[in-house]
Amino acid sequence: MMLSRAKPAVGGAPPAADRRRKKGKKVPQLEELLALRDFTGAIALLEFKQHVGEQEEDADLWIGYSAFHLGDYKRALEEYEALTKQPACNPDVWVNLACTYFFLGMYTQAEQAALKAPKSRLQNRLLFHLAHKFSDEKKLMSSHQNLQDVTEDQLSLASIHYMRSHYQEAIDIYKRILLDNREYLALNVYVALCYYKLDYYDVSQEVLAVYLQQVPDSTIALNLKACNHFRLYNGKAAEAELKNLTDSSSPSFEFGKELIKHNLVVFRGGEGALQILPPLVDVIPEARLNLVIYYLRQDDVQEAYNLIKDLEPTAPQEYILKGVVNAALGQEMGSRDHLKIAQQFFQLVGESASECDTIPGRQCMSSCFFLLRQFGNVLIYLNSVKSYFYNDDTFNFNYAQAKAAMGNFSEAEEVFLLIQSEKIKNDFVYLSWLARCYIMNKKPQLAWKLYLKMETSGESFNLLQLIANDCYKMRQFYYSAKAFDVLERLDSNPEYWEGKRGACVGVFQMILAGREAKETLREVLHLLKSTGNSQVEYIVRIMKKWAKENRVPV
Repeated sequence: MMLSRAKPAVGGAPPAADRRRKKGKKVPQLEELLALRDFTGAIALLEFKQHVGEQEEDADLWIGYSAFHLGDYKRALEEYEALTKQPACNPDVWVNLACTYFFLGMYTQAEQAALKAPKSRLQNRLLFHLAHKFSDEKKLMSSHQNLQDVTEDQLSLASIHYMRSHYQEAIDIYKRILLDNREYLALNVYVALCYYKLDYYDVSQEVLAVYLQQVPDSTIALNLKACNHFRLYNGKAAEAELKNLTDSSSPSFEFGKELIKHNLVVFRGGEGALQILPPLVDVIPEARLNLVIYYLRQDDVQEAYNLIKDLEPTAPQEYILKGVVNAALGQEMGSRDHLKIAQQFFQLVGESASECDTIPGRQCMSSCFFLLRQFGNVLIYLNSVKSYFYNDDTFNFNYAQAKAAMGNFSEAEEVFLLIQSEKIKNDFVYLSWLARCYIMNKKPQLAWKLYLKMETSGESFNLLQLIANDCYKMRQFYYSAKAFDVLERLDSNPEYWEGKRGACVGVFQMILAGREAKETLREVLHLLKSTGNSQVEYIVRIMKKWAKENRVPV
């Protein structure tokens, strides 16, 4: 935002007898420092003049202005509030105070101060932004109608487009202004930021390079370049881009210090998240979202939910994250309500005009249908983005489950085996689906190996049930009998004896049909004898009689 204020009066040449000046060195004038955007120097000069008793016109006003542009909003606030208490207060101070409140996030106070200021384009722009913050569409449209075709107003409109995720509309305004004002190099950063938001990271880099050639130490530009590298390559490449900036002690770095600290946590995969992100939650909007992601990665779903439950989503990323958290909590608690909320959030993003053809939009639709258990539709959307996620374990986990749910067990097995994450490979959902794929693909021995590798637990018991029943269904009676035998030892439920009995008889039938090795009969008899049921003796007698007649050692 530009502050509408007249330039200060330019003083004449200093008297020759001024002994405070060092010989051969000229003390810069205030307007020179402001023109160079050396706001630290401007404040130092003004404070020095106040200290030695020299009067500078509107000195307090310019200290507030310089502090504001340095990002020291608290200092600016002190200066402007003090000025408003003076009897001869310049009315324009109120709009400057309102801008300061705005940048401190004190939006109610900002609106109150702005309404005390005389009508001006700056006041209208500020009220325009406040209406957006308050989600007041009526006031937003009122201020919008008062905007004029001047650069400052059009830049303000572009920023509102950006904040409402209308990135292409913002780009169009910036490019139109750049056509007439090539010297407005900083607009290239805004255009690059819009392309970043549209996932055009290569294009963003090209546009950003124009600005960085002229201003190589810009915090905002270098930070955006690092973010592009993070998306295009990895966290290490992104961190390398910020190294020169963090090593320097330029005022530019001080301005974006909190933003850089926040992004370094992201680039380092969450390292230091609990130390750095909590104080930034109400300072940088993404800090809350990234802290939620950190909690999710630590499997602390409840803490993630507590942090995001009161957030009113306005951007696609916020809707998606709320959906993910509700889905995770719903699965953890067995809550249909949370799963329904998650499904609705995913559907909202996936069907929106701005997101329906993006990768996240299609992932949202696949997640929506996954929760609705409509796996045919899940595969339609996942197939459309599969080429972007070949080595992504989470994608492959969901993709394989959908394949298996549709009965395509051969391809599902291949995708399951692509997964490298030990965390996923130890997940019961992974183990149970992979075991089912093995059984359906006629590899029951591999499913049995999965069970043998597990420690005794509720999950291993459930996997045994799956192996016993699926193998029985697929006429793989030998491994079904082994699974039912272990189940019977663990639980005296008569259904397990019935399952074992049927499986053992099934193995005997397979031997008679020549589809199972005769030597297997010995182990079947051993399994039967481990049960103290009255039916065992009769079944064993028939099997032994056949073995004797066919000279099969048992």
